[in-house]
Amino acid sequence: MSLLAVQGGATGTGTVTLLAPVTNTNRTLTLPDATGTVLTTATAGVPVNGPAFSATTTTAQSFSNSTFTKVQFNIETFDTNSNYDPTTNYRFTPTVAGYYQINGNVSFVGAAAGFTQCAIFKNGSQFIDGSGIPNNVNVGGKVTAASVISFNGSTDYVEFFAWQNSGGALVLSTATGNNSFSGAMVRSAV
Repeated sequence: MSLLAVQGGATGTGTVTLLAPVTNTNRTLTLPDATGTVLTTATAGVPVNGPAFSATTTTAQSFSNSTFTKVQFNIETFDTNSNYDPTTNYRFTPTVAGYYQINGNVSFVGAAAGFTQCAIFKNGSQFIDGSGIPNNVNVGGKVTAASVISFNGSTDYVEFFAWQNSGGALVLSTATGNNSFSGAMVRSAV
């Protein structure tokens, strides 16, 4: 039978307290048969209350033919660390270094010709292409892009762009839920 031993540090004076949950049910903590460190919210690499945001738009923003244009997501659903700008730059600039899952999608109104595409831009340059789809008169072009992206926590930012080549200007659908841009920290920088 194995024994559980709690040993204080040679120079430490703090107290470690193990508290049982307030329950009438027995709980089991199973430790792996390996050496290592238990991760806590203070461990490097474990995100704690990392920045996250979600924004939408119901504006019929117009997109010129064959030109990547920044989508103006001007309605914040949430912004946990005030890192998304919904009024001027329409960009997410997280102030905590780490890796973030970034997602975006837009829906154009119906068009008889051409294609629709989107992309995530990092620091003003195209970072990753999203989906591309032929325009459709009945349902329009719905496109999406997603990626895990590393941010330095100070100057790095992302924006969401869309493109279409219907032969003329094309606008976004104004239906609720058709256009969104979001991001959340998934791992801190190590």
